[in-house]
Amino acid sequence: MNGISIILTLLSGVALFLFGMSMMGDGLKRVAGNKLELVLYKLTSTPLKGILLGTAVTAIIQSSSATTVMVVGFVNSGMMKVAQAIGIIMGANIGTSVTGWILCLSYIDGSSGIAQLLSTATISAVVAIIGIIFKMFVKKTTYKNVGDIMLGFSILMVGMQTMSGAVSPLKESPHFVNLLTTFENPFMGILVGIAFTAVLQSASASVGILQALSMTGSISFAAALPITMGIGVGAACPVLLSSIGTNKNGKRTALIYLLNDLFGMIFWSIVFYTVNAFVHFPFMDMTMRPVTIALMNSVFRMATILVLVPFIGFIEKFVFWLVKDDPEELEDQADFDLLEERFLAYPALAITQSHTAMNGMAKKARKNLSRSFALLKDFSQEKYNKIQEKENLIDKYEDKLGTYLMQLTGQPMNSTQTQQVSEFLHTLSDFERLGDHAVNISKVALELAEKKISFSESAQYEISVLSASIREITDLTVDAFCTDSLEIARKVEPLRELIGMLCNELKNRHITRLREGKCEFQQGFAFNDLLTNLERVAAHCSNVAVAMIETDSSEFDTHEYVKSVRHMRDEAYQECFNAYAEKYNIAAPEKAEKKEKKSK
Repeated sequence: MNGISIILTLLSGVALFLFGMSMMGDGLKRVAGNKLELVLYKLTSTPLKGILLGTAVTAIIQSSSATTVMVVGFVNSGMMKVAQAIGIIMGANIGTSVTGWILCLSYIDGSSGIAQLLSTATISAVVAIIGIIFKMFVKKTTYKNVGDIMLGFSILMVGMQTMSGAVSPLKESPHFVNLLTTFENPFMGILVGIAFTAVLQSASASVGILQALSMTGSISFAAALPITMGIGVGAACPVLLSSIGTNKNGKRTALIYLLNDLFGMIFWSIVFYTVNAFVHFPFMDMTMRPVTIALMNSVFRMATILVLVPFIGFIEKFVFWLVKDDPEELEDQADFDLLEERFLAYPALAITQSHTAMNGMAKKARKNLSRSFALLKDFSQEKYNKIQEKENLIDKYEDKLGTYLMQLTGQPMNSTQTQQVSEFLHTLSDFERLGDHAVNISKVALELAEKKISFSESAQYEISVLSASIREITDLTVDAFCTDSLEIARKVEPLRELIGMLCNELKNRHITRLREGKCEFQQGFAFNDLLTNLERVAAHCSNVAVAMIETDSSEFDTHEYVKSVRHMRDEAYQECFNAYAEKYNIAAPEKAEKKEKKSK
């Protein structure tokens, strides 16, 4: 029973420690607002700045895993490059050792006078009292967050005292002392460090437990060193888990964290134990205390980073070799590489490069729309995640192309070139919005799948007809833009007008079904959301086509064109509209099905 009591008390101390650390870190992040995130991806121009920044941020939020997970998110979204992330991750490895020094405060003790005032119990009590006053009685949000920080610190200290108190009887146990001596075997010690940290998902917590155990007087340097080496590798588990579902660069960033600690473990194991085999270090049997463990942890991490800093370029190449780009991603990067700043001095060349990159963006937006339509018929989480991932890429296209085209407007250009750049700037946002609507449609599909909603047969038929028309209008728009074909562009507006009429008709039909009880309100909301998004897709396609036609004639007025084609209806427009009206007829589904079977 005594053993069970010790384990339960130790686990309760670990729980308090983890909760306190989490509470303190969350409070610090709330006090800083979004500044930590902004600082992370703005001030990383050199590896040294990145290392210092990673060290400082991790020392503040008390978690190298949290810092690295944040960085994985930045790299995944395209806000930060892999090369920038390496320095921050290296700094995070150093910053996480600061927690060990803070924990040393929990072992300050005294019996009387000033020593008693500086004891852990007194410090924790004073900080907790001030923290609860801020939390409960001060209205200002900043002070409430400071209260959380102080309460978190106190809980962390109590957790450390609980852990220390739980293991203190073990110093009298010969079985426990014998068990610790087995950890002096480097291989066993490393495995224990990895396993402990992988379970706790916190290097700081593992170091804290090691410090608590050291108070028994049974932890030697020979046992502490390999456990410390293993702790770093085990801390990579939550980071690797966070990279699931990210793009290739997100996975590379998570891998860097693992490689840093894996290298440190392997390199220093070989160096240290090889030298020890010949020299026989006298401090191997030295009894470790909390301060010496904190010191060893810091020295080990800093020494690892000092060795790795000159090889940052090689590390970047290595992770790119481990996680290779697929042909589609290489194609994406090739589009971005087209936007070379040196070409800005030659507007004709820069415009050609921009057009080629925009072609890639347009095709990806169309592909994402196609994915979202497929999701309505056959939902899968993997396909849903793919749409979200590609939307981030489309946003990246807009950001890079928008910046490049705005820089181009500052160059001397003739009237034709100025109009082309203006057309690109107008159509850029329309292509980006196509991607947004693909995401919106995928969210409708997600709602249908999660709530197990299914449309009636007539509603499914109507959506299939409308989706086919949307596929055609996006094909026409993308093909017209990519080939600079005004002939194709002129076919867009008649189809857009028909799609608008179809959407209005389908809304009226669905209202009728709702009144007759053939559909429920949940279906109605999803159906209406779907129609709204599809109609907006057609509108953005029309914007692209009209911008192309307008650019072809400097005297052309967009609004006059749209007004004339809708109201004057010249012969070509009317012929095109009639062809679409017959093709996408929703009046008689049976007739359409027979026609489709006959054509096959």
